[in-house]
Amino acid sequence: MKHGRLILMPNTLDFGVDDSLDLREVLPQRVIETAARLTHWAAENAKTTRALLKRIDAIAPLAQPLQALQIAELPRPPKGSRPAGDDSTAWRALLAPALAGHDVGLMSEAGLPAVADPGARLVALAHEAGIEVVPLSGPSSLLLALAASGLNGQSFAFVGYLPVDAAARTARIRELEAMSVKAQQTQLLIETPYRNEALRQALLAALKPSTRLSVSVGLTLPGGWTQTATVADWRANRTTLPDRIPAVFALLA
Repeated sequence: MKHGRLILMPNTLDFGVDDSLDLREVLPQRVIETAARLTHWAAENAKTTRALLKRIDAIAPLAQPLQALQIAELPRPPKGSRPAGDDSTAWRALLAPALAGHDVGLMSEAGLPAVADPGARLVALAHEAGIEVVPLSGPSSLLLALAASGLNGQSFAFVGYLPVDAAARTARIRELEAMSVKAQQTQLLIETPYRNEALRQALLAALKPSTRLSVSVGLTLPGGWTQTATVADWRANRTTLPDRIPAVFALLA
């Protein structure tokens, strides 16, 4: 039996809460039509996947009613704990429909799956199983923020989240600044939205005045913006970041 494919399906960057957004402004028609015909999904978050599919249905009718679609969430350990033993069986089970001949869509909560996203593990397992992996075009907050920053797009690194502990966070910021100086490399980082302003303040406190800092908020959404300035200029700016909209931070020393 011929295997199905693992389709990497981009999501919007609004976490499914902005119904005023026209999907066709951020997702190509091919993506919308492909999503509409898929009946099997592996999702970082089933709720946000259903929210997007409901919006897609208004443009391109789904092959099956939303409640009839098979949407399985990616395995995750309980909060505050680590997975016990090898959980690869649970991950491999998500590929069973593809091994049975069905295409399976992989969707992140926002943006491109498997980029700053746990779905990368499922992609690796698909390659091991001989399942074709097909990435589709869509918004990536990291690359959009980098492009809009005016910082070095020839050499960059995504470093994820910083430590919550203040001392460890400050040490990490200074380490990233030193790496940026040495390689002239842009460092990209993110934070949980309610900590956006706390991270901005930590960056301004730890970075040198001449380091350039770029902040992108709500990209592709109405009112989204990017601002790039030196740390010295940011310190004189009374901007306060929103606590419910994702932001991407970039620095170049």
